[in-house]
Amino acid sequence: MHYEVIFIAVLVFAARTLDVSVGTLRIIMVSKGKSVLAAILGFFESLIWIFAIAQLISNLTNPLYYIAFASGFAFGTYVGVIVEQKIALGTLLVRIISDKDCSELINTLRAKGYGVTNLEAQGKNGFVNIFYTVIHRSANDDVLRTIKDFNPDIFFTVEEVKFASIPLAQVRKLFFLNNHFGLRKAK
Repeated sequence: MHYEVIFIAVLVFAARTLDVSVGTLRIIMVSKGKSVLAAILGFFESLIWIFAIAQLISNLTNPLYYIAFASGFAFGTYVGVIVEQKIALGTLLVRIISDKDCSELINTLRAKGYGVTNLEAQGKNGFVNIFYTVIHRSANDDVLRTIKDFNPDIFFTVEEVKFASIPLAQVRKLFFLNNHFGLRKAK
């Protein structure tokens, strides 16, 4: 095979991988309401796509380019998901429901810096405790590991928070000021 053919196939694959990865991140930014960042990513996504498709169109007779184009799309999807998981944007609500005493779990989570709200409730089979904690997505693995270490069979759910009245960082600051200095933010 000629080196130019291989070089162009690799370029098409790399460009397609990059444009689909950027496209995955763009879609995530749209879903999180970050329109300016989504628009910037969309610009680069389409610019890279034009380069990749131009290479393919100017070399329609070689099936290797088709394979490179399609493979780049598949690999770009994979890379985009991995990158999104690494940057872990967003806020999660973790809900824990138990009919057992969870004081140790609550204290462990609080010692790790997570706020925990406890509610008493009535479940199908009687009294239960419901615990809520709002966390950054990057803390998800730590919180779930803490929960499972406490009780591998405990029931919990994790939901993405679409909107909060104030940012999580501000909530932590308010609780820190109030709990350590008896201060409250002025209205």
